[in-house]
Amino acid sequence: MTSTRARHPNLHIRVNLTPRFGFGPGKAALLEHVAASGSISAAAKAFGMSYRRAWLLLDDLNAGFASPLVAKTKGGRGGGGGAELTPLGRKVLKLYRAIERHSQRAAAKAVAGLMRHVA
Repeated sequence: MTSTRARHPNLHIRVNLTPRFGFGPGKAALLEHVAASGSISAAAKAFGMSYRRAWLLLDDLNAGFASPLVAKTKGGRGGGGGAELTPLGRKVLKLYRAIERHSQRAAAKAVAGLMRHVA
């Protein structure tokens, strides 16, 4: 018989920056996929979402910060364009990942306590 207990529980951090605007693991991962692929379309496919949904999430991020986090790039002759993180996009992603690391370390003892009670 196998146990359903997770060996490594996950702590998901969502930062509500305003009452209507937040940043969490999904948006962070989307930014990482854009950075890695240079493409909104490829990032969307990695998540199994439509290009439109990915673009709406990225547009929300661009509107929610002082300057855009993602910039579209023009394509060359016969090719489509791409996308890249702006310097602010890279900084926001780095800060968010730091928040996650600090939170996981701070919560480790309490999470271990919770895990002792999981069926």
